[in-house]
Amino acid sequence: MALLLGLSGGSLAASAAPEPEPATEVRPEAEKNRLVLSETTIEGERLATDDLPPAYAGGQVATGGRIGLLGNKDFMETPFNAISYTDEFVRNHQAKDIGSVIGATDPSVNVPSKRSILETFFIRGFNTSANDVTFNGLAGMAPNLRGSTELAERIEVLKGPSALLNGMPPDGSVAGSINMVPKRAADEPLTRITTSYESKGLYGAHADVGRRFGEQNQFGIRYNGVYRDGDTSVDDQQQKMQLNALGLDWRTERVRLSLDAYKQRERLDGATYFGIGISPAVNKVPSPRKGNHSLAPDWAYTINDTETVLIRGEVDLNDSLTAFAAYGQRDGGRNALMTRDTLINNTGDINVLAYRSDGQGTQKSGEAGFKGMFDTGPVGHAWSLAATQYKTQMSYKDLMIPNYVVTNYDNLDFGPTPPLGKYGAVTSRSEAKLRSFAFLDTLSFLDGRVQWTVGWRNQTVESAGLTPARVKTSRYSDSKVSPATALLVKVTDEVSLYANYIEGLSQGGTAPTSAANSGEILSPYQTKQYEAGAKFDLGTFATTLAVFQIEKPSAYTDPVTTIYATNGEQRNRGVEWSFFGEAQPGLRLMGGASYTQAELTKALVKSNEGNQVTGVPKIIAKLGAEYDLERVPGLTLTANTNYVGRRYVTDDHRMELPSYTVFDVGGRYTTKVMSKPVTLRANVENVANRAYWIGSYSGGDGSGLSGGLGTPRTLQLSASVDF
Repeated sequence: MALLLGLSGGSLAASAAPEPEPATEVRPEAEKNRLVLSETTIEGERLATDDLPPAYAGGQVATGGRIGLLGNKDFMETPFNAISYTDEFVRNHQAKDIGSVIGATDPSVNVPSKRSILETFFIRGFNTSANDVTFNGLAGMAPNLRGSTELAERIEVLKGPSALLNGMPPDGSVAGSINMVPKRAADEPLTRITTSYESKGLYGAHADVGRRFGEQNQFGIRYNGVYRDGDTSVDDQQQKMQLNALGLDWRTERVRLSLDAYKQRERLDGATYFGIGISPAVNKVPSPRKGNHSLAPDWAYTINDTETVLIRGEVDLNDSLTAFAAYGQRDGGRNALMTRDTLINNTGDINVLAYRSDGQGTQKSGEAGFKGMFDTGPVGHAWSLAATQYKTQMSYKDLMIPNYVVTNYDNLDFGPTPPLGKYGAVTSRSEAKLRSFAFLDTLSFLDGRVQWTVGWRNQTVESAGLTPARVKTSRYSDSKVSPATALLVKVTDEVSLYANYIEGLSQGGTAPTSAANSGEILSPYQTKQYEAGAKFDLGTFATTLAVFQIEKPSAYTDPVTTIYATNGEQRNRGVEWSFFGEAQPGLRLMGGASYTQAELTKALVKSNEGNQVTGVPKIIAKLGAEYDLERVPGLTLTANTNYVGRRYVTDDHRMELPSYTVFDVGGRYTTKVMSKPVTLRANVENVANRAYWIGSYSGGDGSGLSGGLGTPRTLQLSASVDF
């Protein structure tokens, strides 16, 4: 069982063979209380590892996706709120990063930055980042810091904590998980070349080639190559990105194997990481400038490298039992010269800390387990058992110059390139290991109309801080059991009701040197979610409604006892409504609205208790529309609007950012040139060139401007040809 490795139980979802649905079973007659295997149900239902649920009407989202340990599930039979975006949606939106996909039309998601060094997202009012995105279900295998959409056939989002389903993510995200599903060769050959342009001068090319071989198309190969280089729509900002990705798969009646390997290198010049922090002396927010205004020095840069190899396989031991395993390794890191800026007064003065950082390391992730089905009398069971492990080793070379310069927001001047050209020796190291064992069973009653899921995951966390000479300065080991239960009732084929209780896990904080228990590492934080919802499928148009409560603990040092402990808590209560599909032939709609009350229920500063959390808007509303013009065959008009309510800059609410609305417009035209399919696309983001502050990228006190300025008016063009 050497492959019992890898954190993410979400990688169980990546086993991609959908569980045969008990709801559709036709069980043979059997004696009462006798164990019966439903052979007729399993036959024809078991899909290959990389087979995916089909696209929903309109082609923008799928009819289902991978729900961690549950495997592939139709959205009407999933007792959680999840969505899976298709490659067609990604290409038509000309989305080049994860945030541009999941933040376009989902009211549960707020993306607080645009082309920053590290991609971050708010899901249900809690922060997550690219560091916790999974690739083919395995933690730590997605691109470092920023993901490339060209890697993915689907981008899946599961909203809410998911310790049972996906395990504990390395960075401790608790309110949502994101999975990139790698591309596979289809039965039909594919050779697609796409060229792109983004104002002011970012040019790109993308080659996507897929072929299958063998008498039964059992062997497949898919290659994606991307190159982008040039000036972005932000002043003095450049991007250069190179990606080579190869996906191989082999499938027979009972065996499915796949291998994914990719290398990505990205350089961003003139990009910000930390945005602008707020000092306690500030009580006035500077007026936002147009999004093309840079908040970073022209000498700032980051170079981000990722090399990943991942293998996955599963074998049907019989018609009701499957064994699966996966293993991946990622190498790489970042090399950056950047600043940490703090607004220090109401006149706009900014104190600049120059920061040189190099972090390199290796992550290893894997899983192994079994899944199957059986009946006990009238009750059907779909179960999964898995063991996972994730390991990371990192080394850091950090140098900084505090108080490097003081500049002003109205006339930014970061001075000459700081003298931080050479690193010298390693300054610190870190190690971590996350192991888990999980079991889950979905019991089906009344011919599958009622489905009750129960399960647990035992998660062990081991971490250590090391000196450059690898002498351990701190060490920690602890484990937690995370139970979960979910109930789904199919009222009709068109209406499903569901409710769930599920937990999330994140690594506990370390007591600072000023605390009485300096150096103590706290037990993992357990986040708890209660959710109920309804789903309606009209065949070509669907809508979902969910209410939720999420409670997440936090830590701070008690001012009386000076003991650092889990004293804080944030409680998010919300309602989210979303819809997708074809409202009528030729008209596709996606969007919705959400209300999130993100409350500080326990805080260091007692007067802040009851306040809305920094950076989290109470109201978000989004609408995306596509309309095919009958009078001009092949022409589609597109539009998108995004409303974000006011956000607070600090926990004490002494400053706030006003609401904003952004409009995008575009179109695409499909035709044939010399019998070859051609698609031309044009989009304009923020067509009114609205100036606004995005808000906080972390949700922490005083981080309300860390997301930087909003997206400027940006023109995107692309042309695709299928040969």
